[in-house]
Amino acid sequence: MPTCRSWPFTESVKGAFVPFLLLIFAGCHGGRWGAGKYGKEPIRAIWVTRWDFKTPSDIAKIMDDCRAAGFNTVLFQVRGAGTVLYRSRFEPWADELGGRDPGFDPLAVACSEGRKRGLSVHAWVNVVPGWHGDKPPNNPKQLYHAHPDWFLRDSAGRRQPLGWYSSLNPCYPEVRQYLVGVMHEIVSRYPIDGLHMDYIRFPNEYSKAYEGWPSVPDYPRDAKTLALFRQATGRTPDQAPQLWNQWRADQVTQLVQGIRTMMLRAKPRAVLTAAVGGVPEEHKRNHFQDSQRWIAEELVDGLYPMNYASDMETYSRRLAAWSAYRSEVPVITGVMFDKRDATLVNNQLGQAQRASNHFAAFAYNSMFERRDRQGRPMTDAQSASRAALRQQVIPQIRRWAATGS
Repeated sequence: MPTCRSWPFTESVKGAFVPFLLLIFAGCHGGRWGAGKYGKEPIRAIWVTRWDFKTPSDIAKIMDDCRAAGFNTVLFQVRGAGTVLYRSRFEPWADELGGRDPGFDPLAVACSEGRKRGLSVHAWVNVVPGWHGDKPPNNPKQLYHAHPDWFLRDSAGRRQPLGWYSSLNPCYPEVRQYLVGVMHEIVSRYPIDGLHMDYIRFPNEYSKAYEGWPSVPDYPRDAKTLALFRQATGRTPDQAPQLWNQWRADQVTQLVQGIRTMMLRAKPRAVLTAAVGGVPEEHKRNHFQDSQRWIAEELVDGLYPMNYASDMETYSRRLAAWSAYRSEVPVITGVMFDKRDATLVNNQLGQAQRASNHFAAFAYNSMFERRDRQGRPMTDAQSASRAALRQQVIPQIRRWAATGS
């Protein structure tokens, strides 16, 4: 399969130039990338969060557990919200590791330990969030302090309130360029099998951070964003609300295009995937995530719809909504394991497996023991829930792994 390795590329590729590059590679590679890169083996993936490891031995145990349970793909989180769990020239160490170099590189260890066990390791990144928490970061070099102008703001100039994710503004070309650079560092320096994008949308849903507010603001309404929209359309958001929504979705897609173009140059054999909403039309309308367009324009090699419904009727309906796209790109259904009955999880996994042979478990820490986010031991009830999942769910996954189905 040709890869167009000879294209010129710099990290300063502007958003307006990306569509032109994409037209070039669309005629150059021929056919769908997703199926060819993934091969024919069913994908049995599991998300491993940034709270799940503190030491190299933790990571080795995680890979042992995942392999023994029948998973073949590990989505290993290395960027949460403008802080990272690898040695970076761009961003500071994550607070989950004490905000400083822990003496080892978690992503390098994950790649090495995963490879020893025949696992496919994908670097999982939260793309748009710039900070997470109810207090500002302590590190003055963190984006929250270093680039306060890059964050989403409302019409009064207020930044998103602290208490959940405080997000960067993907409508700014310099923000998109910066994020492509962050992703390039990961892709070019580590032997990952894939880059897995999460929060590749506007994180603008209601959270406790908005308690006391009349509603979640219609981000972003700062003067610079409005000027960019007027320059592109000649309108204001209030004059053309549908166009305003589409334009915001287009800015997120430009970010995906930039990452895609970078990866085709830097590591063309690695897969690019995204965790997306369980109902694509709803996520485009509410969070400006146009995953259907990403499929049509071949911007991703696979999608992970987060089908976290707690009842089978809703789950089945969402699963069916993705059936039309399974011939275009691998669709790996995300199944919620956390605090769920093992029978429900088994039923949902079975449906996903019958639909496409692919599924992803959220998350490792829902099935295997660890300390909680504050470092405290799990309670007896939590341990019992995890034990039930291990006893009832893992045998089914192992059977699928043994039969290759």
